[in-house]
Amino acid sequence: MKLPSVLVPLCGDGSAKYAYMACQMLLLWLLLVFTFTAVSVRGVEFRYHNQFALEETLRNFTKDYPGITSMYSVGKSVLGQEMWVLVLGKHAARPALLVPNVKYIANMHGNEVVGRELLLHLAQYYLSQYGKNVTLTRFLQATRVHLMPTMNPDGFSNAEQACHGVTGRGNALGYDLNRNFPDNARDDSNPQQPEVTNVINWIQETNFLLSANLHGGALVVNYPFDSYPGDASLQEYAASPDDDVFRHLALTYSRSHRNMYKGVNCVASFEQGITNGAEWYPVQGGMQDYMYRNSSGYEVLIEISCCKYPRQDQLQGLWEDNRDALINFLLEAHMGVKGLIYGQSSKVSDVFDIVGGAVIQVMGREGIQFRSTALGEYYKLLLPGTYTLLVSHPDFVLTTVPFEVTAGRVSRLDVKLMRSSGSSGRMQGPGGDWGQERRTGGAAGEEKEKSLSGSNSAATLGFKFLHQLWFLPQIISVMVTSTVISLSVLGCKSDLLNFL
Repeated sequence: MKLPSVLVPLCGDGSAKYAYMACQMLLLWLLLVFTFTAVSVRGVEFRYHNQFALEETLRNFTKDYPGITSMYSVGKSVLGQEMWVLVLGKHAARPALLVPNVKYIANMHGNEVVGRELLLHLAQYYLSQYGKNVTLTRFLQATRVHLMPTMNPDGFSNAEQACHGVTGRGNALGYDLNRNFPDNARDDSNPQQPEVTNVINWIQETNFLLSANLHGGALVVNYPFDSYPGDASLQEYAASPDDDVFRHLALTYSRSHRNMYKGVNCVASFEQGITNGAEWYPVQGGMQDYMYRNSSGYEVLIEISCCKYPRQDQLQGLWEDNRDALINFLLEAHMGVKGLIYGQSSKVSDVFDIVGGAVIQVMGREGIQFRSTALGEYYKLLLPGTYTLLVSHPDFVLTTVPFEVTAGRVSRLDVKLMRSSGSSGRMQGPGGDWGQERRTGGAAGEEKEKSLSGSNSAATLGFKFLHQLWFLPQIISVMVTSTVISLSVLGCKSDLLNFL
């Protein structure tokens, strides 16, 4: 390979023979490295990827971006096909303390295929923007993003290109996977399918905070509940305890979509492009209700295209319709409150250890409880307002903690539990006994402060609602003391978002 003539003058006039040759060799080596790097980052074509091509694309991502990607399978389908997941972010290789997990699942119904392709393009977009777009870079540094392009690979293999119909909807045994999750109202005569078991185990092991399930055949965001409590056949609005949060999440997506918020009529028209699940049509055994009731996570179902299996030449337009919405939806993982639960040591009274398995609930949102992780973490999505956290554990006094959530940031609230001397500290659920004693806060502790690097930078974005952000030095730090909560705000402002 010869050095391009434009680079030759950089090495001088050749009077120093060996230095001249060494310079040319160095420039040639740098050129080869640059050329190899430039061609090694592979793009994703707007076409349908079968199982082999999908797996190859995911592996290429991990090869091209080894520092911010990882890949794993949650298990196999009925026919033995792997259910692959691509993880994106600074902490893709392993979980990190107080870094939330979020996910997208697509192709649950095998003949609803657009989401399968959009997740590949979303991965490519995130990765190509890392280190360039300040908002997406900070998001990927503070979040673990899990993408499952297909939950139903067997159904996809059997699907036929058509805007309507059901060929390939179910798995290899013909079961609808979105009617197969544990549910008091579900017909338990239908055996739980391997694909569903894999996802249930995944949910229980990963502690997802925010999730969406991508479908096709309409343009709408469907949020819990999917069935009315006490009467699963009733077609009526079934509000969850976090109905305000779910409506906010749904509107975030629909308003960021190019057409959805207009109430575009595919099979039905929806005001602002959102609907409560049970009000649209009741579903028993659905994944979003299972996720919400059995973990600390929030999930919605998003119908992202009028046509279930459109022509390949429509994929790029569908990507452009949904790109901003897919991005903005996951950004909402950084609102509300998060923190660590500590418990007083049984040996040394002034020592506090991490407490996993503590039962946590927000007063006024009875019916939904969640637990601290093995690392003592908890997360709760909430809109701006004043709330009270209830924390219980059999070994500690039941504790209530008032706190405040402000717009555009997530509040950090660490709670210290005092060891119980006789009281069970057990939270029995809605309307139940909250224990013999309530105390506001735990023991006095040090106030913690944390901020992101890269402050004092600005970014102008093309996303709806993310036109411009100012990331100035910012921190909200909340630490519970025996009777009060101290709030520290250090010279900060973010018009939309702060990842603490």
